[in-house]
Amino acid sequence: MFKYFKNMFAAVAVVCLSVFLTGCGAGGNSQEAQEQFLHMATGNTSGTYYPIGGAISELLNKDIKKMHASVQSTSGSIANLNLLKDGTVEFAIVQNDIANYALNGTEMFKDENKHKFETLRGLATLYPESCQCVTFESSGIKSIADLKGKKVSVGAEGSGVEANARQILAAYGLTYDDIQTQYLSFSAGSKALKDGQIDAAFLTAGAPTAAVQDVAAQAPIRILGIDDEHIKALAEKYPFYKKIVIPKGTYSGLNEDVQTVSVMALLVCNDRINDDLGYQITKTIYTHLDDLKAAHSAFSGLNEKQAMEGMTIEINGGAKKFFEEYDNPIK
Repeated sequence: MFKYFKNMFAAVAVVCLSVFLTGCGAGGNSQEAQEQFLHMATGNTSGTYYPIGGAISELLNKDIKKMHASVQSTSGSIANLNLLKDGTVEFAIVQNDIANYALNGTEMFKDENKHKFETLRGLATLYPESCQCVTFESSGIKSIADLKGKKVSVGAEGSGVEANARQILAAYGLTYDDIQTQYLSFSAGSKALKDGQIDAAFLTAGAPTAAVQDVAAQAPIRILGIDDEHIKALAEKYPFYKKIVIPKGTYSGLNEDVQTVSVMALLVCNDRINDDLGYQITKTIYTHLDDLKAAHSAFSGLNEKQAMEGMTIEINGGAKKFFEEYDNPIK
């Protein structure tokens, strides 16, 4: 009896998988729309990717017939790209610098077990992600250079945040040998900061970020700025970095503007999102901008004229078609 049910379950699983693949391949253009199941990799629930992904998925489910899009919480960009590459998910939100590393097999994707992700494609640029190094005002730490000898969270090991932290520290002549390095996620880093276990924490996310808001609710914070000289040095070596200002009042107790650097958050996909479906997804997002802007402040600057700013990988053919129709030629 057990063997019978086991075989029956396997047969049902094959049928379900066939329906899934047929749905994605159809791209919604068949006379009878197929059920489509898409999975989006996002990030930690205390970051920005998770609520952003939820807003996009909800919109797709509402606007595209028989669409079933869902989000998955992850540790961030690197995990998302690995999930995309092995086909566990079909699209994801990632940093543009990390996407470029994956495409070209560099940085954290350069070892012999990690090959170039040549089928990685972009759907759109979403918003800038500020590189934020957070500490309490009471710490006495006023610059990146002051982190020497301090206990510092640089993000989860091998994460996009960790790459940003390492590169920013290097611009100031510091290595991990100069600090007491802690590899912590957003939520773990904010808790350790509040508990006095670390002195500062790096994170890369759209501001305001829930993890930083949580810290700021306990006591006045300071976000360590990056001056023009060091921004220039960073950008010369890593062209993904752009200057950005976090306005005063973004967080409770943040009483002055802070200049730092940003990378861009991209919506990306693998080759299981064909051109027809890529067109539908992109069109749905950019014809419902008001809904997305109401859902999260990170979408405030989103528009189709800037949708390719910071795109570091080849764009999906359907997304490209959509933007060209909006008189936004891809360069």
